[in-house]
Amino acid sequence: MATSTTFPQQTLAGALWPADTLSKPLRLAVLALAGTALLALSARVQVPFYPVPITMQTFAVLAIGMAYGWRLGGATLLLYLAEGAAGLPVFAKGGGIATFLLDPATGTTAGYLYGFVVAAALVGWLAERGWDRNVATTALAMLIGNVAIYLSGLLWLGALFGWDKPILAWGLYPFLIGDAFKLALAAAAMPLAWRAVRRWRDA
Repeated sequence: MATSTTFPQQTLAGALWPADTLSKPLRLAVLALAGTALLALSARVQVPFYPVPITMQTFAVLAIGMAYGWRLGGATLLLYLAEGAAGLPVFAKGGGIATFLLDPATGTTAGYLYGFVVAAALVGWLAERGWDRNVATTALAMLIGNVAIYLSGLLWLGALFGWDKPILAWGLYPFLIGDAFKLALAAAAMPLAWRAVRRWRDA
């Protein structure tokens, strides 16, 4: 009978879909493509909120990183950015290589997109060390991931427009309440998912 000690440092994706059930490259490709599809969908979902509507994209970024681990999570986000750079309609708005250039006309969100990769890898690394098994450490991991996204996005905006502009008012303050809500949701969801996996594996 399987117990929770069977997968003490395993990712959620690995527990749900063990690597030996399919050839490794095919399994990784399926998971990465599924992850980018989820990211594209989450970018289109807008929830009315105060002070600005929120998308579920950062939630999906952090959840994928935590469920996949740092290597596959980071690779999935790199694939997502590559899809957007190629012009596929996977971002909330815009697309193409111009989205990633230091250009005030087209590249205002690039810093956040680059931050997605860092955040997914960070929370994935922490998840591989068991941080996704309880609410407190999951919340802390998600907070670290959010900070990585904010830092990357704000540094990019500062480089684009100059630090004499209200960068924090543009790129941070309006999103704090919504991201706190998503962080709480993720902090509850990941440990619950692990409990469900344990019940399934122990059955």
